[in-house]
Amino acid sequence: MQPGKKHAGKFLPAILMLLAMLIVACGGSSGNSTTTSSKLSDDKQIYVSPNSGISDVATLDPALSTDSASISALDMMFVGLVQLDDNLKVYGELAQTWNTSSDGLTWTFTLRQGLKFSDGNPITADDVIFSIDRALKPELKSTVAPAYLALVKDSDKRFAGKVPTLINDSLFAPDPSTVKIVTTQKAQYFLDALTYSTSYVVEKSFVQKYGDTDFLKHLGEGGCSGPFILDKHVSGQQVSFTPNKNYWGLKPQLKKVVFPFYKDPQTAYKAYQSNQVDTAGVPTANLDQARALPNKQFRQAPELAIDYYALNFLVKPFNNIKIRQAFALAIDKDTISQNIYKGSRLPTNHIVPQGMPGYNPDLKGPGGVTSTKGDKTLAKQLFQQGMQEEHYTTANFPQVTLTVATGGSQTAKNEFQFVQQQWKDTLGVSVTINDEDFNKLLDDTSAATGNAKGIQMWAIAWIADYPDPQDWTTLLFGKGSSYNETNFGQNQSQNATAEQQIQDLMTTADANQNSTERISQYNRIEQQLVDDAAWIPRLQRQSSYVLKPCVKGIIDNAQGLVPPADWSKIYKTGDSPCGNTNAYK
Repeated sequence: MQPGKKHAGKFLPAILMLLAMLIVACGGSSGNSTTTSSKLSDDKQIYVSPNSGISDVATLDPALSTDSASISALDMMFVGLVQLDDNLKVYGELAQTWNTSSDGLTWTFTLRQGLKFSDGNPITADDVIFSIDRALKPELKSTVAPAYLALVKDSDKRFAGKVPTLINDSLFAPDPSTVKIVTTQKAQYFLDALTYSTSYVVEKSFVQKYGDTDFLKHLGEGGCSGPFILDKHVSGQQVSFTPNKNYWGLKPQLKKVVFPFYKDPQTAYKAYQSNQVDTAGVPTANLDQARALPNKQFRQAPELAIDYYALNFLVKPFNNIKIRQAFALAIDKDTISQNIYKGSRLPTNHIVPQGMPGYNPDLKGPGGVTSTKGDKTLAKQLFQQGMQEEHYTTANFPQVTLTVATGGSQTAKNEFQFVQQQWKDTLGVSVTINDEDFNKLLDDTSAATGNAKGIQMWAIAWIADYPDPQDWTTLLFGKGSSYNETNFGQNQSQNATAEQQIQDLMTTADANQNSTERISQYNRIEQQLVDDAAWIPRLQRQSSYVLKPCVKGIIDNAQGLVPPADWSKIYKTGDSPCGNTNAYK
């Protein structure tokens, strides 16, 4: 799987487009279950999965996580009421059962009996509602909570500081085993949204003891609700985890999981070749070599992940729809896929990826273009029309900067240089490439919402949070969404009214209980987003990684996640080759 995402939702830098597995023990296929030698002793049950291109996770706070690396770490230590299984279906984690009121607005969850945090204290309904309410505290300045918890009644008021708490407003704990959540509207995806890490349960008394920030420094002592606890976190070196003896479910067989930080994919892959780690993403230059490895070490799996260029509608020249469309149509995605990524990424015009409910096989690119090769003639025409509308000349055309985070990946650099040249050759625009740290890129993109002085254009990726098209439409482009960093519908362009009408349709589709109608509405929404070049989708990812034959029990899924229960099935045997993990004992 990949550096994360439960998503991972969250974001991935372009460099991590290469690392389909990376930081979670997700990888393998169902064929990775045959054991030819016995299970290793407990002191050798150490799984090492490198995290490339970053020197640290951005956060270990469930309320703040936006990127795949952080979410993968959080998935080790925390869980929520509900989670997604290997088939991306919602199941009860802390919740034993749940039901809804007749109007579909009130959700009642009954917790499992005997739940405990890692320090032995009971997990109660008070902890659950405290965690959700805390995520929306304005003091935390979470960029994710307002989006993933938007359905919770008065969540917007809580985040804006207009109400002091949602407890006994829309969040209730009538007894220690019962949680009630009141929502603003009926929505098919509410349970899916609750699987995101923003809703993970932290220990109320533990947070209050150490404080909203400092409790993260003590996760080895307690406060964890998931299958692992924090073992060590050293910036620039590693973050590692050991089993939580008080986790309610089946316990992990691994005795330690380590995510060491590597400066780039090439270095991590070399570490795999020298048996320093158990898995690694495969840089494009090494694909042929990796495919030839014995014992089925090379693995490839499709992902619900789209790599894209984002354009800020508030920053000139991208306030003009024709200029945005021209930039989109100037790109030959087929050549990028075949020549740069060697077929390991699939060219696409889609925002909603293939394999996701709501995928539209009939979708067209901007201007009705059906090919993923672009259309240079139409791109030139649209660019000249946009130039005339904005009264631009070659002399006064705004400087354009593409901000990226390659993390040292030469393949990513090759892509950006190729696209830079295509824009120059087709449109005559010299685009500057700004290569920065991934966590800095996350900060910059988060600051772009509603910001006319924000970042102008950037390369990043989105991985499905949950299998619903709302995750690719309303969450990213909806009115008031903190993830609407391109400012679709939140601008003063001549197309703003039409964009706002599409945002209204998003709200309608979100609440629609007729599944067929709902999917049709999302198809219409996506087509308009693509026409407007709200994103320039580039590639749909397939994860390409290698895994040592000694690692057993890992299951692939299209979202790159490891459900908590899966850790009880993952272990290491004496099969060769295997990572030498003695350095992490």
